[in-house]
Amino acid sequence: MMLPALVILPLLGGIVAWLVGRNATDSRLPWYVSIATLVIETGLLLATTVAAMSATGPWLAHFSMPWVPLLGIDARLDMDGLSLVLLWLSLILSFLCIVVSARDQHESGLFQAMLLATISGVNGVFVATDMFLFFFFWELMLVPMYVLILQWGHEERQRAAMKFFLFTQGSGLLMLLSVLGLVWVHFQRTGVLTFDYFALANTPMSATLSMVLMLGFFIAFAVKLPVVPLHIWLPDTHTQAPTAGSVLLAGILLKTGGYGLIRFVVMLFPTAAAHFTTWALALGVAGILYGAWLSMVQTDMKRLVAYSSVSHLGFVLIGVFSGTPLGVEGAVVQMVAHGLSTGALFTIVGSLQDRLHTRDMRQMGGLWPMLPHLSAMGLIFSIASLGLPGMGNFVGEFLVLFAVWHVSPLAAVLGTVGLVLSAVYSLTMMGRAFFGPERKDRAALPDFGFRPMVLLGVTLVMLIALGTYPQPVLDLVTPAQAASAPGTALRPMR
Repeated sequence: MMLPALVILPLLGGIVAWLVGRNATDSRLPWYVSIATLVIETGLLLATTVAAMSATGPWLAHFSMPWVPLLGIDARLDMDGLSLVLLWLSLILSFLCIVVSARDQHESGLFQAMLLATISGVNGVFVATDMFLFFFFWELMLVPMYVLILQWGHEERQRAAMKFFLFTQGSGLLMLLSVLGLVWVHFQRTGVLTFDYFALANTPMSATLSMVLMLGFFIAFAVKLPVVPLHIWLPDTHTQAPTAGSVLLAGILLKTGGYGLIRFVVMLFPTAAAHFTTWALALGVAGILYGAWLSMVQTDMKRLVAYSSVSHLGFVLIGVFSGTPLGVEGAVVQMVAHGLSTGALFTIVGSLQDRLHTRDMRQMGGLWPMLPHLSAMGLIFSIASLGLPGMGNFVGEFLVLFAVWHVSPLAAVLGTVGLVLSAVYSLTMMGRAFFGPERKDRAALPDFGFRPMVLLGVTLVMLIALGTYPQPVLDLVTPAQAASAPGTALRPMR
């Protein structure tokens, strides 16, 4: 029952936070409920991890019960090493999201409920192995995120929220059509109606049909990753979202796109994915260079970090489609490192915006003497993001480029150019924001206190650990094959 608890607990905690917030005079009470929920979630995930270490086979935990037997739909959850690593990433960044939302705000109970509901949906995506249940969680994580942007975002939040909703819902509909198409083809071939991932993975079909269905899944996950040119919702959404929303979106939600590419594109349609490799590498390299170039010309600090995400996540795409286990391992390490470093950067940028009431780097400069703790963290996570050796980002990007070199040397070389550009825009951002002459007309500003420094310090330790000794993570992140699934009998449609 551990897997259902990991998914349901944040949702229940969100409901409690909302109810408490409606009746409490202290607006911080829902925040305490959220922290307590995550502490319990940590205990559950630790227990799940300990139990998983004694499991035999690639699948570390399993839960299944009938949900809609008439349609072959089960409440089925399975966890392998890939899911486990991403669940830990989700939990760590969830603490960061809750902590940065600690300040008083209107309707704090509803705010915490939307955060926790999104986390619940993300956790479900990482473990659902019934395709209908997967789609259910995919939609569940999007709706509360839309509310967060619309209700608590910045000056142009309505337009950003609508763009986010249209892109994600449109691509989700395309994925649903592909799921239904795959289920129907399986039923035609076998006479068994099921949404079971493991059964559908073995569905015989023509090369053309396989390519069509694969593209439906690919587009849905490419929008979420995001892949150029399907990325245009991301900069506005990041810029207008509240700080906790930006951390949640960049650190966790975007990783569901990379997870989906691995689990439901490359592993469900290996032959079609192999034929699509050239196009995927081209799109990935385009994203790396395009995102890096646009990051270099930004004056809005939040948009710069948003476009840098487009660039860095291009490495995930080319790693997944490199066709090698090393490339997939590098892509997952890149997802984890990017989640940690970019989540921290959005926390820092949001803190600057709260203090200065601007995101424009032209109005910053000379902040280090006044904000030494915040500035030091900004410098550390900026150089982590650009791929400094010793940090997790370097390991992920190196493994991806090494794997891609054997498939397409040109793609590897162009990806390396993107790394050079990332050093330029990251150091430029630091120079414009924190160094230079101190402005005399600026009032005194509060620096980071104990709580954010501890959380960012823990995040930094994890990045360094990933960069200096990544082997434990590499041993886990290779996704389990569908053929090795826990055996369950399929029920014919009645």
